[in-house]
Amino acid sequence: MSDLRDLYQEVIFDHYRKPRNFHALAAANHHAEGFNPLCGDRLTLYLQIENGTIKDASFEGSGCAISTASASLLTEHIKGKRLEEVDDLFDRFHAMVTTDHASVELGKLEVLAGVKEFPARVKCATLAWHTLRAALQDRPEPVSTE
Repeated sequence: MSDLRDLYQEVIFDHYRKPRNFHALAAANHHAEGFNPLCGDRLTLYLQIENGTIKDASFEGSGCAISTASASLLTEHIKGKRLEEVDDLFDRFHAMVTTDHASVELGKLEVLAGVKEFPARVKCATLAWHTLRAALQDRPEPVSTE
């Protein structure tokens, strides 16, 4: 179990040090801003949606390792997904980081499952996800984890 935990931490730090899709997206037709006052994490999530499918996704901002890794993993994971799939994915991810996730299979996203042991870090892990939901709903006001 210790080896698996070490591997998960390695993946998280890799996404923190070299976040994927970390840039503004010129072709974005949806975006939202998110803020975690507890940790100071801030991000803007950009989406390019065509015919009910997320064609591209990116983010900009600053935050802790968990927040940045979560945003990086999220943008990788949602590309090519239908909007219905993304809504379901949000629910499953949220359940994984807040409850018993034994029945939740999320592939690479499972590296963040351990944050549920640290309630303050759950807000870091879910910031990008709540910002995603706001972008999909075209909410103009920034999302806060408070």
